[in-house]
Amino acid sequence: MTALHDLGAQRLRDRIAAELARTRARTALLTEAVDDDDLTRQHSPLMSPLVWDLAHVGNQEELWLVRDVGGREPVRRDIDDLYDAFKQPRSDRPALPLLPPAEARAYLATVRDKVHDLLDRVPFTDRPLVADGFAFGMIVQHEQQHDETMLATHQLRAGPPVLPAPPPPEPRARVVEEVVVPAGEFTMGTSTDPWALDNERPARTVRLPGYAIDAAPVTNGRYAEFIADGGYDDPRWWDAAGWRHRTEAGLSAPLHWRRDGDGWAYRRFGRWSAVRADEPVVHVCWHEARAYAAWAGKRLPTEAEWEKAARWDPATGRSRRYPWGDADPGPEHANLGQRHLWPAPVGAYPAGASPLGVHQLIGDVWEWTASPFRGHPGFVAFPYREYSEVFFGDEHRVLRGGSFGTDRAACRGTFRNWDYPIRRQIFSGFRCARDLRPQELAA
Repeated sequence: MTALHDLGAQRLRDRIAAELARTRARTALLTEAVDDDDLTRQHSPLMSPLVWDLAHVGNQEELWLVRDVGGREPVRRDIDDLYDAFKQPRSDRPALPLLPPAEARAYLATVRDKVHDLLDRVPFTDRPLVADGFAFGMIVQHEQQHDETMLATHQLRAGPPVLPAPPPPEPRARVVEEVVVPAGEFTMGTSTDPWALDNERPARTVRLPGYAIDAAPVTNGRYAEFIADGGYDDPRWWDAAGWRHRTEAGLSAPLHWRRDGDGWAYRRFGRWSAVRADEPVVHVCWHEARAYAAWAGKRLPTEAEWEKAARWDPATGRSRRYPWGDADPGPEHANLGQRHLWPAPVGAYPAGASPLGVHQLIGDVWEWTASPFRGHPGFVAFPYREYSEVFFGDEHRVLRGGSFGTDRAACRGTFRNWDYPIRRQIFSGFRCARDLRPQELAA
């Protein structure tokens, strides 16, 4: 038994080491692709300078792994306040005495050396923070989330392209308009995924009436029809808050779109190209998504509806970890991990479809839902309230599914993201749902 236990612990250490290295390589790519001036410049008041994110991921790694798990002496206690996201609003961060790029990189290297030393020795005990390597998984996910944030900053920066990536695959399957999800129970959330975060827990049984959901995210072509039909100029499709924001912000198309003759072009990481009709629309806020859904005679799905469509297997009645099963995502399943720099056209990932035939639920674009961000019944904050609990309430709306910029470590069928309904610098899109008609209910 001891030998088996030791073997399992070593496999976990090897997995953690590989995830830490893979994640840090992505951080390096995002921060070494530009010069020091670009690293220290604020490219949008909505985003931090890239160099702040760089040192922040190291500071979180030091706080949780070196100091808390390892009980070691601080590396740089003097910078804790500088890289506290709650104490330092993004708009103020450029004026802080931040570590310059070379010093930030040296700091990250020092912290990582201590973490590797710790990883060789730490017992994966029943202490919740270290059981199943949770603290290390939390740090991997945290850094990957900031990598996606830095990718969004790259999309906002001016200047020539600096991030190379091949185009996503072409469509491989025809996708129907919508799928009917029958009434019944399913398991929402998780109580068993070892690296799931507190807001994904605990699992519970949810019963939903039957509904229809789009088999794919709303595309650029469909969204352009909404624009052409005067959707941005007709208050019928907007609620009061959405119409007020549309008017005050002067919204008339997704972020990064501009007119191009009779059509549209979009800018993607420094490159302009014609808008492709069969790609999921991206960079729309919740208000825009809701208005489109109303115009289309539909609505946004609730978070529970989205998750049932993504995880429920009608053949077994169980909820899968991902739409395709429990196996980790591969390149055939989903557009994740910055492998490509824009959403793949609809039908590009048939191997990633759910048992009901719902496509591209994971990757491509974060999908707005109708639901405000709240804890699941039985929620317990862990390991700190500031990860998610302080954001609960009606101010934030839930997004699900991940984007092309989301890493596989920070994305699964239970993973929950959230943001203000006016935000659209994130890689956000949506799909629609609707209630079933009487004749459909009777069928």
